[in-house]
Formats: sequence, structure tokens, C-alpha cells
Amino acid sequence: MSHTTTNSGAPVESDEYSQSVGANGSIALTDHYLVEKLAQFNRERVPERVVHAKGGGAFGHFEVTGDVSQYTRAALFQPGADTKLVIRFSTVAGEQGSPDTWRDPRGFAIKFYTAEGNYDMVGNNTPVFFIRDGIKFPDFIRSQKRLPGSHLRDNTMQWDFWTLSPESAHQVTWLMGDRGIPSTWRHMNGYSSHTYQWINADGERFWVKYAFHTDQGAQTLTQEQADQMAGADADHHIRDLYTAIENGQFPTWTLKVQVMPYEDAKSYRFNPFDVTKVWPHSDYPEIEVGRMTLDTNPENYFAQIEQVAFAPSNFVPGIDASPDKMLQARIFSYADAHRYRVGTNYQQLPVNAPRNEIHSYSKEGAMNYSFPPASHPVYAPNSYGGPAADPQAAGTGSFHSDGELVRSAVTLHADDDDFGQAGALYRDVFDDAARERFLVTITGHVGGVKDPAIRDRAVEYWRSVDADLGAKLEAALPPIENPQPVGEQWAKPSPAASDWAVDTADAPEPAPAK
Repeated sequence: MSHTTTNSGAPVESDEYSQSVGANGSIALTDHYLVEKLAQFNRERVPERVVHAKGGGAFGHFEVTGDVSQYTRAALFQPGADTKLVIRFSTVAGEQGSPDTWRDPRGFAIKFYTAEGNYDMVGNNTPVFFIRDGIKFPDFIRSQKRLPGSHLRDNTMQWDFWTLSPESAHQVTWLMGDRGIPSTWRHMNGYSSHTYQWINADGERFWVKYAFHTDQGAQTLTQEQADQMAGADADHHIRDLYTAIENGQFPTWTLKVQVMPYEDAKSYRFNPFDVTKVWPHSDYPEIEVGRMTLDTNPENYFAQIEQVAFAPSNFVPGIDASPDKMLQARIFSYADAHRYRVGTNYQQLPVNAPRNEIHSYSKEGAMNYSFPPASHPVYAPNSYGGPAADPQAAGTGSFHSDGELVRSAVTLHADDDDFGQAGALYRDVFDDAARERFLVTITGHVGGVKDPAIRDRAVEYWRSVDADLGAKLEAALPPIENPQPVGEQWAKPSPAASDWAVDTADAPEPAPAK
């Protein structure tokens, strides 16, 4: 039998009795184990999600059964690929303690642990949404929550917003119809809702919508059944999924996509990036991609489901965003919510950590436990072997359209160079005394550079500003004492530091299915 320890690893004398002092039994604050238990207990919860607070999930994998390589080069969708994943189902408006069977859309969020980084599809069980612009999202959610005075949900507030936002009609029709309350998570479909962009190996681009069709068959509840179940078992959906997997009844979904040629979007009969609309299958038939199977329950709900963080900003090469304004707003808001709710370094938690190696310039912040060796530069660009961006990774989060967002500097005018105005400032604005002081200043600063290659670059930098200034600087610089060629000024990692480093690629896999 193992013995209890404190969180710092020391053995614990008693789990039943606190230390006390004197005849009256006053508790001693020197009882560090008591203090640790109470302080930890006070902090057991993170803030619940503002939206999708009540939910559950499981682990599984996605196996490609079709061939969509002509549309995307994303590794997880190539023939034969089999990718591990975690999924979370949820209600949208309900709080953590709310019934699973309220009439409400269901979240359908998947994190694929791909060889090229995590890819998150954050969708719902409906192919459309209530609004088409993210600026209205906070107002929409507040209208579905509770009144500030009575703290009760209010139909008047909901319908006030919906009737003043007529784009909601498609989603509200879906919600109020027979498909509005799924019987279980296993018996409902999941949709990307948003339009995304796929890019193939030749750089060709396509617009795409995802639909995960339940292989268990779609089943729903009537309002009467849902109300009865809300009282009999408020956790009906959580219990059903957990029990099915525990009993070896692994649910599956078949992923199909609709693909629109890039140019079609310009002349299609309605806006294909409007999330309140679907693309009729008669216009763009579904194409089978593969099958998702859920076969492993979480070992710890808090660590693996409450702390799992899905974000539409998690793209991989071959998949990109679209001009969908709701999607673009969510690309910011989801990751920002996780940094607030879970913590700055939420992506280092095992359930969120990518399975491939991380080479990032992000540093520090609360709960940072994964870090590169001390020889790793902390900025880019650099001359010391730090990771460099790959232009071939285009299609990982900055959508390409005729709009057009690109990651490049654009020169539009004859005088758009980097050094011209700096040179004019030096020659035409500085007087002789200012130029002399300027030379002394930069000589002292560049003189502190110990890397010969970088010192030469600095001289050339000022020669580009003004040729005479560069020549004077070169003449004024003292010889380098103890020169340090590229990379040598970065301290080598000590054995102690490397012992502490954590490689997120070694994040533990989910427990095997029973």
C-alpha cells in the first residue's frame, strides 16, 4: 500500500487529525499539510466556460477511408492516415449543473493530434448558427443566459434578440423542430458549420464544409421526454457516452465533406461564407473522408475534459480559414478565453499538448514547465540556429482570398525603401555636432558586439543609411577582444537545466480502452 505524501513529496502523518495547541485545541498554522489541503481545495475549480460549460468527452481516433488528397495536403486526411483525437460534446447556454436535455444546440469539438500539430474543429450538431458576425456574439449569448436581477432564464429576452436578428431564423427553426434535442451524443451528427479552406499539394484552393454523420443513427427526444429526463437524470448524456464506451460499444461517425471550387464562391447564388446558411447537397454532393471512433474514456474528468481547450485558430498545413466573419472572430476569442480560464500555457497540459515537437519563441508566463535549452535563441530572426519559419507552411491560419491577406511586405512606391528616410534624417536634420555625437553613440553600441559577422552586418547597416557614416563607423570601431563567433555567446545548457526540460512530444497518450 502506498503512503500519503504532501504535494512536495513528504510523508504525511495523519489525514484525519490537524495539529492543535494548548488545552482549547486551537489549530496551528504551522500545520502545513492542513493549510495545503484547504488552500488546494479552495482552488480546485477553474472558471467554467462562458459558453459550452456543461459537457463531456472521450478519446479515440480518426481513420481515413476515402481519398481527398486532390483537395488538401493535410496529413490527417491523406489515404491510410490514422490520427488520435479527443472530443468534447456540450450544451451551449447551460451552466455546469444544467440538465443535458435542455433544448439547446450541442457543441461538437474535436482535437486531432496530427503529425503536423494539433488541428481543432470546433463545431455543433447543427450545420448553421444564429448569427453571421462575431460582433453580435456576446449579446447573443447574454440573451440566452439569465436576467441580471432575478437570475432566471427569460423567453422574452431570447425572442427580443432573435426577432431583432432575422438571420437567426434558420438556426431557430432547426432548434425548435424535431431535431432540436438529441437523445444522446452518440445519436447526433456534428458539423463544422463554418466554411473552411483546403489547399492541395499543388497550391490549389477549395472551400469546404464538414459533416460527421453518426453511424448509430440519428435519434431525438420529444419535449416531454426531455423534460422527464431532466428530472430523472440531469447527466443523461454524460452517463450514456461513458457507459457505452466502458461496455465496449464504441460509437463511430463517418466524416463527409462538401467541396466548392475556389472560383465558384464569387458567383454562387448566396454568400457561401454565411454561417446561417447551408450548401444544398444538390449543388455540392458529400464526399466520404473517413471514420471517427471513440474507444477510451477519460481517466480524470477535470484534467482531460474540463481543461481540454479547443480553438479554431489551431490549423495545420493544407487547412485554412475563410472569409466567414463568425469564424474569424472565433479564431481570436477561443484561444484568448483559454488563456484566461485555464492559463497562459494551457497548451502545455498533456491533453492539449501536440504530439509533434514544439519549436516556439513563446516564453515564460504562469505555469510554464516546458522550455528549450539555454542555447536556444529567444527571438526571431536570429543568426544562432533558432527555428525558422517555413514559407511552404502557407495555409495554417491566414486565409487567402481575393481580399487578400498575405504574410509579406508590399512595396508600392519608388521611395519605399528601409534606409532612405533614415539617411535624410542623419544628413539633413542633424547638424555637425549631432552627427558627431551620433557616431560616438553607435560606435560604443556596435563596439559591444563580440560576433565578427554581426559586427560586419552592423557596419553595412549604417553604410546603407549613409556611406560616409558607415566608413567613419568602421574606422572608429576598436578590435574585438575575445571574439565569439555565431552561437558561442549563448550559454550551453547545464545538465541540471536539461534534466528539467519537458518535451511535449512525450505527452502521455490516453489510457487504453478497457
